[in-house]
Amino acid sequence: MVNQSSPVGFLLLGFSEHPGLERILFVVVLTSYLLTLVGNTLIILLSVLDPKLHSPMYFFLSNLSFLDLCFTTSCVPQMLVNLWGPKTISFLGCFIQLFIFMSLGTTECILLTVMAFDRYVAVCQPLHYATIMHPRLCRQLAAVAWVLGLAQSIVQTPPTLRLPFCPHRQIDDFLCEVPSLIQLACGDTTYNEMQLAVSSFFILVVPLSLVLVSYCAIAQAVLRINSAQAWKKALGTCSSHLMVVTIFYSSVIAVYLQPKNPYAQKRGKFFGLFYAVGTPSLNPLIYTLRNKEVKRAFRRLLGKDGGSRET
Repeated sequence: MVNQSSPVGFLLLGFSEHPGLERILFVVVLTSYLLTLVGNTLIILLSVLDPKLHSPMYFFLSNLSFLDLCFTTSCVPQMLVNLWGPKTISFLGCFIQLFIFMSLGTTECILLTVMAFDRYVAVCQPLHYATIMHPRLCRQLAAVAWVLGLAQSIVQTPPTLRLPFCPHRQIDDFLCEVPSLIQLACGDTTYNEMQLAVSSFFILVVPLSLVLVSYCAIAQAVLRINSAQAWKKALGTCSSHLMVVTIFYSSVIAVYLQPKNPYAQKRGKFFGLFYAVGTPSLNPLIYTLRNKEVKRAFRRLLGKDGGSRET
């Protein structure tokens, strides 16, 4: 069947049945987007300008911040337009949004796994940390995350947009997502559903399992520590990343591993909005508030450190 919806694009319904709610969401999304731009840009600047943050942990954190900037910019401007006015998106616009969103989302899953490995080495192999996590390996691990994200999008996006979409072209979502586009199809979607299940396993279940393995090893190492100061240091090293992982994976799993029923689809719409808009704005806030090195670097950037005592 020829895809008749391609030339004229799609309608992104969002919460079109509740105009008042969409006006509120417009303000929330715009505020979150501005916080994302400011917070993540600040972390990137601190990681580049402050010599004390030239370490693997902050190298990966600056990668995550740059990723979040691209992640939100790929969808939020279009989302703001749809929340305030016309809800249409061209077929090309949907293709570009889906391709970038899928690529960056996969990259973030892999990058969070790499950051968990970095925390594992820092806590479990502290004497060999500098030797293991040398700059070349860090660059290679970051490159692997970006390349795998691009490869996943190349594999997943074209088959999704070749589906025989229903004539009404109404996507019950805020953006072009694979699950929502599969629901829009008026033909056999078995192949696409199988592809989504397989890709979800490799980009969600496997990375999350590796993160959990890393933190189980970290927990075992911490339990063997008798020093309260060492406990506090280990907790400070890992708590921010663990919070980011929990928030990100919870929302993504709610979107991509949801059962097929109307309630789950409505819930998935909320979680999709949250991980597209909320998570990138929370990440820099979590690291800024919970990480002493980032807070000290910020004070040094403002010239207010005053040679404060290092703890």
